[in-house]
Amino acid sequence: MAGFKWIKPEVYPLFAAVGTVVGICAMQLVRNICTNPEVRVNKQNRIAGVLENHAEGEAYAEHRVRKFLRNKPPQVMPSVNKFFSEPNLKE
Repeated sequence: MAGFKWIKPEVYPLFAAVGTVVGICAMQLVRNICTNPEVRVNKQNRIAGVLENHAEGEAYAEHRVRKFLRNKPPQVMPSVNKFFSEPNLKE
């Protein structure tokens, strides 16, 4: 590691955070190019024009992550929020 003297250990979490964000962006770009019904990469699909395929659009919009999170509480850590927000009634 003699060539990396300019990288300080304090910067590693920043590299990890930026790397995670770049990975999420790349995943979303690939998802849009490969599965979005409105994106057509090859010429044969572009010739078809605008399709009224609502079922395909619904399948794209209602992906697995959205279905998983649909009935979950809209909080990051509900148990911690509940602990600090509700009064202690055992007094």
